[in-house]
Amino acid sequence: MLRLLKGLLKTLLAGLLLLVLGVVAINLWVLHQTQSRIEHDVLLCRSQPVGLVFGTAQWLRAGGPNPYYRARMETAAELLRLNRVQHLLLSGDNRTRYYNEPVSMWRSLRHRNVEDTHMTLDYAGFSTFDSVVRAKEVFGAKRLMLISQAWHLPPRALFIADALGLEATGCAVPDEGIAGEWQLRLREWLARAATFGDLYLWGREPYFLGPLEPIQLSP
Repeated sequence: MLRLLKGLLKTLLAGLLLLVLGVVAINLWVLHQTQSRIEHDVLLCRSQPVGLVFGTAQWLRAGGPNPYYRARMETAAELLRLNRVQHLLLSGDNRTRYYNEPVSMWRSLRHRNVEDTHMTLDYAGFSTFDSVVRAKEVFGAKRLMLISQAWHLPPRALFIADALGLEATGCAVPDEGIAGEWQLRLREWLARAATFGDLYLWGREPYFLGPLEPIQLSP
């Protein structure tokens, strides 16, 4: 019985080691494929017709404004002013009437003097995967700038965009950092590995697509 338990433990440890190595290998591959297309200086971000802004909570659970959210809004508005993008696609979660990331982003950008004609709201961006797929399949985007923190979404989102045949680049927004950021970074590493499965193993589909609603770019 003891020998059986030892054998089972060794098998479990070996499986865990293979899983960890697999996650690390996938992350290194994703980063290698995407890092050269992520710019960390807004002034150097390559121009694209549409900037995809990924939603996040405006307020922290512990209270106070979310610096990640604020940085995304400020960068998105600046990119528009600099003509690095012609239009902003605000994609986020709209799970309840009391939590609506696209509307929050729209309000914040209106306060930063961004006009309605330069914004489209995607209410079904429930995940990074859904946001990128919907940008192509619902809003008709062919070229995208992905806007978020450098460690957060651009590498994974660029990886998804590549698989969909989109021409995409990443523009990293300033990262002030908050308590517990290491947990978010770890979760992102796991999410990149899961995305590999979404694209190449189990054929994930967006939660909701809907009819085509092409973005109309302002002159």
